[in-house]
Amino acid sequence: MWSPRQTLTSLIAGLMLPSMAAVAAGKCERLVVTGSPDAPPYLWRDPQDPKHLMGANADLLKEAATQIGVRVELLFAGKRSQALEEVRTGRMDLLADTPLNASELESLDFIHPPIAQNEIMVWTRAGHAQPFNSLADLNGHSGAISEKTRLTSTFENASKEHLTLAKQPNLTQAFQKLMLGQAEFVLAGRYAGMALTQTLGMSKDLQAQPLPVDKPGLYLALSFNSACNDPWLRGQLAKKMTELAASGRSSEAVARNLELWKAQLQQPASTPNQ
Repeated sequence: MWSPRQTLTSLIAGLMLPSMAAVAAGKCERLVVTGSPDAPPYLWRDPQDPKHLMGANADLLKEAATQIGVRVELLFAGKRSQALEEVRTGRMDLLADTPLNASELESLDFIHPPIAQNEIMVWTRAGHAQPFNSLADLNGHSGAISEKTRLTSTFENASKEHLTLAKQPNLTQAFQKLMLGQAEFVLAGRYAGMALTQTLGMSKDLQAQPLPVDKPGLYLALSFNSACNDPWLRGQLAKKMTELAASGRSSEAVARNLELWKAQLQQPASTPNQ
């Protein structure tokens, strides 16, 4: 038989459980986020505030986080490999634009669906008559690709086996190689290629073939070592990514940031970073 004191203690504990659960569910008040500093229009370093990242993924993540009551800060952590290491170790909580990679599944929780999908197009000189719509079409032809262009692991493995691709430090140099006739095609993202050809005055000389050859998803990925990594947050982020994909706001954010990046490229002091 419990004493009145034990009964009162038990009752108080029972009343506290819901509020304690709420605190536990909302314990993550701030997410420290990083990602690639050179993946416009999805994510890139803010030229006006170099400590931070900007882009479509930044806008979408901030929108989702606001709705679930979590503050987000997108910080520059160095090049892509350094950003990955910061998140893998738990010094930062989340990556905002990483492709799904089996080797990272031991240290990161990937949030499905992806926050964005990057269509990889085949870019050729204008008037190119031969169809370049598949891996088989490209076999036997010389190509170029920026070291910063990310492909799905399946397509990347196939391209290493079947394609001749000269890796260039950036997309500007890859397109220049195409213009000079030193490559027959360039693999590049639809939007990055579109903005850069317009900015470099190549839009009448270079064109994207009609169909994408690869569509890598760009995911949010939470570190196993982040104090914020709990089922509640993962579930909320997955819900918000699903809502964003269905609403069309992802496309709006990409279009808005594409114009913003193009404007930055056209400023005299700027240097194309793709």
